[in-house]
Amino acid sequence: MYKDWPGMTEAMSGTLKEVRAGAPEVMRAFGGLARAALAPGALDTRTKELVALAISVATRCDACVGFHAEAALRQGATREQVMETVGMAIYMGAGPSVMYAAQAVEAFDQFAQRTAAA
Repeated sequence: MYKDWPGMTEAMSGTLKEVRAGAPEVMRAFGGLARAALAPGALDTRTKELVALAISVATRCDACVGFHAEAALRQGATREQVMETVGMAIYMGAGPSVMYAAQAVEAFDQFAQRTAAA
């Protein structure tokens, strides 16, 4: 299985602009929620992005996997940390999470390759 994760997130970002325009107050509130949830506290932002990646795998959200794989990389996550993260997602989400775990690693690797090439 191969998905173009960077392409998917770029396309989804364009689609999300439509949602922001159509429901601006809701999306502003959602953005505020995201900023508050990701703000460093007892957990740093990298750890929070890894948690979000695990939840993305367990809930089987393709776009979420892409966005949080990229964000985890931007926050300095390593491939080894992603592997432990998807291990926890597999534990919590059973068989379907195994399939999404493979996709999360694929997404992380694609973003890492794109970053390295830039």
